[in-house]
Amino acid sequence: MSPEREEVQRRLFSAYKTFLKRDRVLLELDVNERSLTHKLAEYLQAEFTDWDVDCEYNRNGDIPKRLQVQTTVTDDTDAHTVFPDIIVHHRNTKKNLVVIEAKKTSSTRAVADTEKLKAFIAEYGYQFAFAVVFPVGPHASDANPSTDITEVMV
Repeated sequence: MSPEREEVQRRLFSAYKTFLKRDRVLLELDVNERSLTHKLAEYLQAEFTDWDVDCEYNRNGDIPKRLQVQTTVTDDTDAHTVFPDIIVHHRNTKKNLVVIEAKKTSSTRAVADTEKLKAFIAEYGYQFAFAVVFPVGPHASDANPSTDITEVMV
């Protein structure tokens, strides 16, 4: 049985608080986004012990899991393949619980994470989707799960 919305959010916030307690220095140093999502995923695995937690997972059973999204912010009209930053799921099944897209406050990515998250919900049936914005550099001291994590719904 899948956890309810409040339980999922509680676990995500708990993992983020652990990340801040143990690894805030990564935010201060403005390290690569993949380093940040990897550490957050480690703490999520401790919260979702009956689930698999993966970064940039690209499988849907035995076929690649990917979205074809089009940018709308720039003049680029080509589709780009994207993978979710972090997912909580059961591998080799269609049980997809949480999808997370993350970015740093210093990011200039053109494709809106909200649109990607909505597409992951629609195409792969994720029950919950969250955008995480990591405050980096001088803003690292402002990190807080209630302001850095936003649920996205279709």
